[in-house]
Amino acid sequence: MEITKTLQDFFKGKSVAIVGFGREGKATLSVLRHDTDCGEIAVLDQNFVDEKECEGCTLYCGENYLNFMGDYDIIVKSPGIALLDKVDNGIKEKITSQTDLLLRFCNHKIIGVTGTKGKSTVSSLVSHILSRCGKNPVLIGNIGIPPLSGYIDWNNNWRPDTVIVCEMSCHQLEFVKASPDTSVLLNIYEEHLDHYVNFNAYKTAKENIFRYQGANDLLIVNKELQQENAYSLPCRQITVSMEKEADIYIDGKDIVFQGKRITYEKLSPKLEGRHNLYNIAAALAAAVENGCELEAAVEAVTDFKGLCHRMEHVRTVNGVKYINDSISTIPNATISAVRTFDADTVIIGGMDRGINYDILIDFLNGGSVTNVICLPDSGYRIADMLKTKSNVFKAKDMEEAVKKAADVSRRCCVLSPAAASYGFYKNFEERGDHFKALVNKL
Repeated sequence: MEITKTLQDFFKGKSVAIVGFGREGKATLSVLRHDTDCGEIAVLDQNFVDEKECEGCTLYCGENYLNFMGDYDIIVKSPGIALLDKVDNGIKEKITSQTDLLLRFCNHKIIGVTGTKGKSTVSSLVSHILSRCGKNPVLIGNIGIPPLSGYIDWNNNWRPDTVIVCEMSCHQLEFVKASPDTSVLLNIYEEHLDHYVNFNAYKTAKENIFRYQGANDLLIVNKELQQENAYSLPCRQITVSMEKEADIYIDGKDIVFQGKRITYEKLSPKLEGRHNLYNIAAALAAAVENGCELEAAVEAVTDFKGLCHRMEHVRTVNGVKYINDSISTIPNATISAVRTFDADTVIIGGMDRGINYDILIDFLNGGSVTNVICLPDSGYRIADMLKTKSNVFKAKDMEEAVKKAADVSRRCCVLSPAAASYGFYKNFEERGDHFKALVNKL
């Protein structure tokens, strides 16, 4: 396995610090132990770590755990660790990640997908289209499979033509030193400001997906972003847009794909909403550029059912549709969800990371939503800012929110929090599952 050899060369004899011991940190330890001949391994985490899980490693836990990173030759950072301005540039030069190692050492073609919203849907759809078109894709990354462990585990079963489809978060891209063969940059909105010193730092992390591309590589990019930033790159660029003419763009409910019109009836997508037409357009571009015939790719779209917690229809009760959009962590996503389902009730709120909610406030003040049910903490801040004539309710928790929604909704209730789940739930999946369980009890 070529990646194992290159990993051995990279890590051989080096002391390694694993920063963050969650899902990806544990996977990193497994790779280091079984596929490299590195030196000392240290595990650094703010939270308590069971010594049995990292036997033989040096362990640093507690508030000052980051102070020890500089003592090691290589630092493998897990995505969830926010460094902000806590470490100097000398230490940052030592930082790598599973995504970085995959991009630098993997000998298979890689399609990387990022964006503030839509990256899970697009990466899953690209993989689905490739598979339906007879290709041999493997889906890894932020979708839930640590990049490097996925490669190591499955490499023996891969064909030479296997294509890796990797969903890449801003955290996974922050310290990469290489880019995918095909990069898809869907959008960049204000998000994750608790992990970055400012919005520009977050944006820079996202843009790493194309920063190291060469003349033989491809960037599929949101046209508005391209125009705003005047991306001047050696790679080929294909523009995609939901708002204006581009190489591939949305016209009404049709997709115009490099001059060819793909009608909505032909697509017959199970994904609802104009924003999902944009996601489909981007996915088609990535699939066609990686060997799929356009007609076959369009046919594959028709049976893609979407992902859990992304505008997921839970059930209809007393004529009211309940939609689980727990993945929503920014205002734009909530606005899209409400518009897509013409919802009269929206449940919003979660961890308050200081996001600017002006666009959502303006939308809710516009009066298209009859009932706004607000959860702590950010939901309470939104409630205090609203001047709408809509019914605005502060609920203490999800159970009270769903009960209130059942009382006041007449058409459709959407859980679309425009906020992260942390502090209240482990992740957006747990939040969405709780919402679905409560709805199923109605």
